[in-house]
Amino acid sequence: MISIFLRHELKAFWRSKNTGKSIGVRIFMGVIIFLLLGEISAIGIFMDKFLAWKFPNSDIIVSFCGIILLYLIFDLISRMQLQELPTLRVQPYLHLPVRKNVIVGYLAFTALFSFFNFWPFILFFPFIIKIIGPNAGWGAASAFMIAVVSIAIFNNYLALYIKRKANLNGWVFLISTAVLALLTAGDFAWHLYDIRGISYSFFGNLLKYPVLAVVPVAMAAAMYTLNFIYLKQNLYLEELSRKKASYKTSTEYPILNRFGALGDQVANEIKLILRNKRPRSAFIMSSVFLFYGLIFYKNPAFTHFEWPKVFVGMFMTGFFIISYGQFLYSWQAAHFDGLMVSKVSFKDFLKAKFLLFTAVATCALLLTTPYAYFGWRTVLVHFIMYLWNLGVNIYIVLYFANRNARRIDLSKGASFNWEGVGATQMLLSFPLMFAPYLIYIPFSLLHLANVGLAVMALIGIAGILSRNFWIEKLVQDFYNRKYTITEGFRNK
Repeated sequence: MISIFLRHELKAFWRSKNTGKSIGVRIFMGVIIFLLLGEISAIGIFMDKFLAWKFPNSDIIVSFCGIILLYLIFDLISRMQLQELPTLRVQPYLHLPVRKNVIVGYLAFTALFSFFNFWPFILFFPFIIKIIGPNAGWGAASAFMIAVVSIAIFNNYLALYIKRKANLNGWVFLISTAVLALLTAGDFAWHLYDIRGISYSFFGNLLKYPVLAVVPVAMAAAMYTLNFIYLKQNLYLEELSRKKASYKTSTEYPILNRFGALGDQVANEIKLILRNKRPRSAFIMSSVFLFYGLIFYKNPAFTHFEWPKVFVGMFMTGFFIISYGQFLYSWQAAHFDGLMVSKVSFKDFLKAKFLLFTAVATCALLLTTPYAYFGWRTVLVHFIMYLWNLGVNIYIVLYFANRNARRIDLSKGASFNWEGVGATQMLLSFPLMFAPYLIYIPFSLLHLANVGLAVMALIGIAGILSRNFWIEKLVQDFYNRKYTITEGFRNK
């Protein structure tokens, strides 16, 4: 049956009307993956030298045992963002005498054909063969290979399980990402524990007791079984529908009731974000960018300069406005014609977006207050850039959104996905990047940095207070381009 499934998938691919485009994308992706694997191969071959340079006071085998768990955490984060779910059009087979176990087994088996699963072979196996085998024995080396591959398989099925559960409830993905972020921050930011030490405590003992390789094998088998059972229970579309109907998701937001019709539209926007891959990825990246300040503020090279705080503050409090707002209408492309003939006023439609952006930016500002560790002036700059985002950048982003007529398939992931992206996004980056510095840098050169920040704050406040005026201008601009946008969204 597996060979039959593969033949059917190949026929579906070659008979698709987008075959030419798909082949071009696959060739391009294949070249990128080939180059990436080449770089990883070089790292694997010279890993002993790299570890000796990076950790000169430690034995390279000890250092190697310490980085494996770090790699696996990074691997899981990457899979959750980039790895696509294996798919099979199961509906045509459900009424045929094909056992459910066969269909589910095919889906589970094809999940192993991910380029993430090849990384351990080319990254770790050269070191194991060159160093661990001759020094610790080939029994320990074999145990290492089995353990590393098993944990990679565990990561593979864990990431797929999280993403499948997230299709029913978007909070699963958000919570999982938050847990991984806190787990990483607990070591590198707060120093509550040492991930490298935990990694060595297992893999170091694996050198002495190769039988411990049974543990990751059991973990991989358990996660495979969990995926298999979940897929089998949810194979029928009506079963998924029942679960969605009976499961009370977080689609009711009482706090939005006070905003009336605008609150209803914001609630619908939140549902769109949580239920679809591409907009959910934009929201996830906004959360990830809250850690952006750690790159700059912990770097001694930026200690005596304040301009990075302007840049970082703008992106941490406004990344969602930028990443989500530039595709403001593209998210609605599938039903944009219906939206244009509905009772919803386009002015109210825009006001709802402003309410959503304000809420998310305010939450981002509150979540960045711990950067007071680097001084309260840092929080002050963040607040000023928060005002700048809501009073200036939001209008720039929506102006360029009026010039984006490219549709987006919400069901597709964000990784290597350029749907909706065009020259407009390139042009948008210039005013966003340079506008705040056109005000701040002249005052800073005159040693009047505080005046520059005050001017930016006043401009942001003026923009917020004159919001109705700018919304009217954006509405007029939209109606001038309305038919171009709607026609663009009809082109699939």
